Amino acid sequence: MAETITFFVDKLSNLAVQEASLFGGVEGQISLLRNELEWISLFLEEASATSNDGRRLKLWMNQIRDAVYDAEDVIDEFIVRLEHQRQRRLQNLKFLRVVFPTCVIVADKLPLVHELDGRMKEINVKIEKILANKSRYCVENAMMPSGAWSSSSPNEVVTWGEKRLPIVEEADVVGMKDEEKEVKEMLLINGELERRVVAIVGMGGLGKTTLAKKVYNDPDVNRHFQCRTLVYVSQVYTIRELLMGIAKKDFKTVLGQEAETKEIRDMGENQLGNEVRKYLEKRRYLIVLDDVWSIQVWNGLCLYLPESNGSRVLITTRNQQIALDAYAKLYQLRPLGEKESWELFLKKTFPTGSRSTISQVECPAELEDVGKKITGKCKGLTLAIVVSGGLLSRKEKTPSSWEKILKSMEWHLSQGPESCMGILALSYRDLPYFLKSCFLYCGVFPEDCEIKASKLIRMWVAEGFVQARGEETVEEGVGEDYLEELIHRSMIQVVKRKWDGRVKSCRMHDLLRDLAISKAKDSKFFEVRGNIFAYPFNPRRLIAHDSQNISQHLSNCHRLRSLICSIHIPQENFWSCLRSAKLLTVLDLTLTADPDREIPEMKLPKEIGEFIHLKYFRFLGPRRTRFPWSIGRLINLETLDLRHIFFLDIPFSIWKLHQLRHLYLGAYPILRMPIRDQRCFSSHLGIDKMTNLQTLYVEQHGWVVRRGLPKLTQLRKLYIGEPNMSSNISYELIFPSNLVKLILDCCRLKQDPMLTLGKLPNLRALKLINNAYFGKKITCSSGAFSRLEFLGLKDLIYLEELIVEESALPSLKTLQIYHCYEMENLLHQLQKLKSLQQVKLENMNDSLIEEIKNTKGEEFNKIRLITSIT
Repeated sequence: MAETITFFVDKLSNLAVQEASLFGGVEGQISLLRNELEWISLFLEEASATSNDGRRLKLWMNQIRDAVYDAEDVIDEFIVRLEHQRQRRLQNLKFLRVVFPTCVIVADKLPLVHELDGRMKEINVKIEKILANKSRYCVENAMMPSGAWSSSSPNEVVTWGEKRLPIVEEADVVGMKDEEKEVKEMLLINGELERRVVAIVGMGGLGKTTLAKKVYNDPDVNRHFQCRTLVYVSQVYTIRELLMGIAKKDFKTVLGQEAETKEIRDMGENQLGNEVRKYLEKRRYLIVLDDVWSIQVWNGLCLYLPESNGSRVLITTRNQQIALDAYAKLYQLRPLGEKESWELFLKKTFPTGSRSTISQVECPAELEDVGKKITGKCKGLTLAIVVSGGLLSRKEKTPSSWEKILKSMEWHLSQGPESCMGILALSYRDLPYFLKSCFLYCGVFPEDCEIKASKLIRMWVAEGFVQARGEETVEEGVGEDYLEELIHRSMIQVVKRKWDGRVKSCRMHDLLRDLAISKAKDSKFFEVRGNIFAYPFNPRRLIAHDSQNISQHLSNCHRLRSLICSIHIPQENFWSCLRSAKLLTVLDLTLTADPDREIPEMKLPKEIGEFIHLKYFRFLGPRRTRFPWSIGRLINLETLDLRHIFFLDIPFSIWKLHQLRHLYLGAYPILRMPIRDQRCFSSHLGIDKMTNLQTLYVEQHGWVVRRGLPKLTQLRKLYIGEPNMSSNISYELIFPSNLVKLILDCCRLKQDPMLTLGKLPNLRALKLINNAYFGKKITCSSGAFSRLEFLGLKDLIYLEELIVEESALPSLKTLQIYHCYEMENLLHQLQKLKSLQQVKLENMNDSLIEEIKNTKGEEFNKIRLITSIT
């Protein structure tokens, strides 16, 4: 909630600066609104950090949110109407194209400004009344936290009854033998006398506590350590309380007196900590800190934990950053496999007593199929399996009874604070306010979807969730930090990483996705539907995967900001209904048709140009798609992704999109650009005007207008796929010096491109794929590619040799060569690459593989160690 207001306050501030001429008449009302919202945002940030979900606070927050949405809609509608008025005047009075190129006559603007002023006054009055209700109905008292997230007073003691103790007991979980062995080995390394910290990291409900307890109770661990203590930390703690927990096992030994005497109860943190340290100094100890949510836990305790005698501290946490800050050795706990999940499910569903083994537990044949479907829904999450099995153990053992549970699993897993969903919700509550919207937005993608990181971050940016931070780039700086933070907190799972370690794709666990959708619906953040018959009246963001009946509902969606949908065509009146959503910021549209009703061609309507707030536009439609000239009106567009359209017909007005950062134009094999007025094209309406471009993906490089690339000073990533490029790349294109990543695909070059490309000073990744080069040799000349870290060569069918001259490729870390069947004599060239860390070879010449495997000599052993061959 606080993040919604913060984003809008930033938007108001930016508009006040960028559009001062538009809002001058209502500056007072906008300033008043901004000041009020800044105070409200601070209040809500504090409220979001409490564990209180009281109805009064929730109602008050919802009313504030609706008022903020109203204010945002009023301002954005004003901008839309002003732009439409400008367009009408320019059409009716052609001479104004010269006299008034970018503004509306003042007299025309006054009625709109007057109306905006009145609407803003109404909203400020509304907010004032809502604020008055805060005191009138004691909302301040409703937000008082039931406990502290961290230590605020060193002598404050939180009772143990308030702790959230683990639900999944050690005896409940089968398997984990390999995991237990690995963690034990990390703890029992001989010869290490300094204190070591080991951390078990993973999402909520995976079984981190269970694994820690198995290790803690292991006989070998018991014999190795002279003193062992397990302390549950959780979100509510004080350092003094944790010290008491460490000493609690044997107060007489540690403190020399009974634990419940007044003297001990009156001890402060420092005194108690010193007593604990004195006792531990002479012993090899193991302390398990379970469920740590803040690095302050470790920072406060480590002062009292001696660093000698080979002692160990074992931490369990959902947040990887805590482990890193504590300089811990990481153990990343993964979900259970299919076999282990089924065994645990059987053990919980058919309890037969403590002495039975899993081999004695059987599932009736008629229940096995539905039982495995239920287990599959849990996706290896230990907590979900235990909860589901415990529920079924009390139900009738019939297929119909289990089918009912399968259909309502989401409901059963979400009942109560100690439910599976309740446990996962703790992670959401612990997120900083600016990450909550980012997490919720991950729920817009389909179940089990592999999410491309760049797409996700660009959608965050378009929505306004990612704010500038100093001179860092919004996407690769701040946006990627946001994603890594969610990964560290075990809210998002990494699927693939790029050559430089950055996230390439990620995935959301199904139960966390259910949590995101539930929270989003509760806060009116977005609505997700499939094939439905009744949408909410006016959603802000609408997600419709595989929907066949969306058109009839769009006409009511006046407040719609994001539409992410996959729909079947034809749908009557889809585009005319979508016109009502004039405030769209994100449009991700996939149009599909039945094979027997394939639409050969589609012409998008000119009304697409009315979405002037649009920042992200991805379109996947019929094989041949024609865009209208009005696309040039999308003046705020930052991402335009049309790479999946086979035949693309797009007008020259695309060059007017000066705010574009990422442009993807597939159109393979033919790209058509109808130019009806050659004078317009020759008057410098070209790609060189898109000076904000950071990513350019083109199938036919004629779009690049040969000499326009060097003017793109922000361009970092370039993909060129061109079957008709001439043999000399230096003649065809002049590359900008700021390029970081370059991919050449199907270019069929006959002259070695490395002489030109090796001079690019900032190039870090280069791929030549699919016959990009038809020559037999590639030569990296002396001093070339000074910063290149990744080189990929794939399907270069004539390539026989890679030559690396002295001091070439000094920074290369990864070399991938796939399907270059003619290549030979590679091994001696690899010796020259001093920074090389990884070599991947796939489907290569047999003689080359034999050379790498069998050549004798110590200097070749390193190469063999870093080379993988498939």
